[in-house]
This record gives sequence, C-alpha cells and structure tokens, in this order.
Amino acid sequence: MSEVDGGDAFYVLDRPCVLGEGPIYRASDSTLHYVDCIHDPPQLHILSVDPETGEALQPGVKLAESSTEKTNKSKPGLRVLDLEDSVTVMAFRKNVPKSYICLYYQGFAFMDEETGRLDVLKEVIPKEERHVRRFNDGGVDPAGRFWGAEIDVRGLSYGRNNLPSDHGKPCGRLWRYDPDGTLTQMEDGLVCGNGIGWSPDKKTMYLHDSCAQYIYAYDYDNATGDISNKRVLRCFIGTPHEPDGMVVDSEGNIWVAMFGGHCVMVLDPQGNTIKTIKAPARNMACTTWGGKNHNIIYAVSAYDKTPNRDPSDQGGHLFKYHVDAQGQPKYEFAG
Repeated sequence: MSEVDGGDAFYVLDRPCVLGEGPIYRASDSTLHYVDCIHDPPQLHILSVDPETGEALQPGVKLAESSTEKTNKSKPGLRVLDLEDSVTVMAFRKNVPKSYICLYYQGFAFMDEETGRLDVLKEVIPKEERHVRRFNDGGVDPAGRFWGAEIDVRGLSYGRNNLPSDHGKPCGRLWRYDPDGTLTQMEDGLVCGNGIGWSPDKKTMYLHDSCAQYIYAYDYDNATGDISNKRVLRCFIGTPHEPDGMVVDSEGNIWVAMFGGHCVMVLDPQGNTIKTIKAPARNMACTTWGGKNHNIIYAVSAYDKTPNRDPSDQGGHLFKYHVDAQGQPKYEFAG
C-alpha cells in the first residue's frame, strides 16, 4: 500500500460548500457539475475546466479569502444556480441535452440545467416524513437505470457506528428507477446509503453504508437490473473512515472519498487498500472521473463543522488528482 500527498484544493470557492455532493464531468464542454445540498438555499455549481490539465479556466479565490459569511454567486467560469429543494446527486440524460435525472430529499426528478427547475417523477418520501428518512446518493447503472439510496435521519444523528440497541432496524432503503418509469425497492436496512457503482465487467454492484462503515458488493445482472449475493467487501469499524461517494476504474479498482478520513482511498476489487491519497480536508465526500482522457479524479468535500475544527482544513472546496489509472465516464440515464 502506498500513501501520497494529494496537495491543496485546486479550486477555492468564495464560500466553502456545506456539503459538496454528486460531481459529474461532461466531456463535450469540459464542465464539472456538482451540488451543495445543505446550503440555504441548495445550489447547483457548474465549473469550466481545462480538458488537458483539469484546472479551472478562471481561478477561484485564495484560501484566506474564503469565508462562511459569504455566498457563492455566478462569475466567469463558474455558474451557480439556487435550487428549489435539496438535490443530492444527479446524472446526465442520454440524448436529452441540458437535463439531469436527480435525487432530491423526497424522491426522483428531472432537473433543468439552465433554470434548476425540478420536474418530479416519483415522490417516494412524503414531506411529513423527511425527518425520518431522505434520499442521499445514487448512480446510473450500465443499462441506463437510475439507483437511489436513502438515509435513516435519526440513525445518522448518532454518528459513526453508534446506533443504540433500541434503535431497531435502520429504515434507509435502496431504489431502482427504470427508464420506463418503473420504481422498484431493491434493499433496506441502511443508515446512510452511499457510493453506488459498478465493476467494468458489469457483474458486480457496490453500495456503501457510510455511517455503519461498510462497503457491500452484490452480484449484478445487467440485463434485468437484479442484485443478489450481498457480502461485505470491506469494513472500516475502528477507523475514522466513512466510505462516501466512489468511482471505479477500468481495472475494477474503487476510488472512495472518505468522509472523516482526510483522503481518497483506492481499493482493489477484493477490498484491499492499494493507495491512499491524503487530503487537507477531513470530510472528502464524492469522486468522479474527468479530463480528456478520464485520468483525472475530481473530488468534492464538506466543511468541517465539528467544535475542534482545524482552522487550516480545506473542506468545502474542490480537489483533483492526475492518476496512473484509466477511468470510465459515469453512465447516462436512458430515459
């Protein structure tokens, strides 16, 4: 196992994201799209980057100039849209320009890239139940279906691997939304469903439960979308690492943003650590492939709100890493 220093944030925002999530890269115009889902109001950010170097086409601010007292607004190279609800993850739609499929706290929706307007497809969680559970991470499978995982809100409030004995079975669920509009529950018992991805041979699906500190693997049938044979790929109990968003490379290695762990961790298909990329941010939140050759890892992060926060922590800003691996673009929704 090797450990490398990933360096400082490559793009510093006027105001750090409260919780940066759902990054996706579009090669046609070399833009990085992500959300700040807990910001008030929630925001969509679209950053123009150089397809060769990965650098932002317009520089951000200096770290010393970033402040939680400011707000992020559109400026050259960065578009910022205020959203009507908390969007937590999104994916591009195949052959439907300027449109995403996304998860918002209560369900599935299309979102317009120009206006941020939501067109609700399925409201799964009634508004009066948002204090019980909400949607979190998701992803599109190789056949173009969109998957979404929930959070058990009360379970999450207890912190990392700390459910009391009387909590009962966690209430977070995993759903699959097909291009024809069919919605199917695929899993339950999650505290914080996260990090959904697929192996390059399309035979394995990965799902994280961040708060429980597990990475699960399933057998995956690409023709039907069925999953089976759930097993623990890696357990992080006893460490500060909460496996958050992830991507997979062409060799099947998993690049995981570690919330609470100051790093992006690279695991082989058996769950063994190959490499750790250290970051000056406690809460790394999600990764995506980018660049002309898909050999740049972009990572979004969250502001550290703990009382003993390190004042030099760069959480809430954007990171990138040129790596010796071949990534694969995130799949697009087929509906």
